[in-house]
Amino acid sequence: MNSPVRGQDWTDGGRRSPGGSPAGPVEQVLYEVKKVIVGQDGLIERLLVALLARGHILVEGVPGLAKTLAVKSLAEAIGGQFHRVQFTPDLVPADILGTRIYHQPTGEFQVSLGPVFTNLLLADEINRAPAKVQSALLEVMQEQQVTIGRETHRVPLPFLVMATQNPIESEGTYPLPEAQVDRFMMKVVVGYPSATEEFVVVERAIGTAAAIVRIIDPDTLVAMQGDVDRVYIDPSLIEYAVSLAHASREPGTVGLADLARYVTFGASPRASISLVLAARALAFIRGRDYVVPQDLTDLALDVLRHRLVLSYEALSDDVTADAVLQKILAALPIPDPVGRGR
Repeated sequence: MNSPVRGQDWTDGGRRSPGGSPAGPVEQVLYEVKKVIVGQDGLIERLLVALLARGHILVEGVPGLAKTLAVKSLAEAIGGQFHRVQFTPDLVPADILGTRIYHQPTGEFQVSLGPVFTNLLLADEINRAPAKVQSALLEVMQEQQVTIGRETHRVPLPFLVMATQNPIESEGTYPLPEAQVDRFMMKVVVGYPSATEEFVVVERAIGTAAAIVRIIDPDTLVAMQGDVDRVYIDPSLIEYAVSLAHASREPGTVGLADLARYVTFGASPRASISLVLAARALAFIRGRDYVVPQDLTDLALDVLRHRLVLSYEALSDDVTADAVLQKILAALPIPDPVGRGR
């Protein structure tokens, strides 16, 4: 691992790699996915961040924005298994995890594993299923295993859960339990494409679909996760991540006492951990073996927004989690690891 040296630019988000180019295969994966997906660069990048950091991602956006296609294309580029589960009100936990089935010839129960045993699981419109079904994912998201009866089964690695939800419909939907929301490393809000991007989308839709070439395999991705674990992050940047999470609980500590009435619960310590892990993965994607402050600030909203529980006063004043977090980000000074040294 190469150490950052004094005078190195810690503030840019470039793709330089002092120790070579570990992000080469990652860039090729991005290229393959972008052959199919237009204008969702942020979503694709964060999907890769979640994969490399062993996290999960919640995507919020209206229908028709290629959320499903993005995950499917990524699965093809990394050669992993892809399963999609359409969450509906009549779904039961066994439909996702699997169940024990009585085998009459042997007189024994056999385990039938569910669709969760895959590399990339798309939980489509997750908020359409009741809480007991949503909560069925708690164990596998945290521990990469499923317990059926008295037996515990490991899911294949790498493992990523991408859940989607539609923000414009409330009838027939169920809010996600806070314990499950907190297990998502990031929540990405996907918006409409620009007019130019939408033209390209339509043009590709009426043409021949591009074939995605497999760039890596799941074993290579697991090895890359190990490389991400060795990406250096300065203690001052870890302290900055902790300060962000702490300020979301007590805005008064950064001179924003007026925001306290809008926040019922702030981000948990899992937010600090997720921000640091995601920042290391983003640095790796950008071709560096060390984290710069911009890696943290670029991901802060995605990592923190879904972990804030806002008060009714915030809802009445039309104050969003992003608005609260942006004020906190503006109030917190960005650390200078170069000036601090190692």
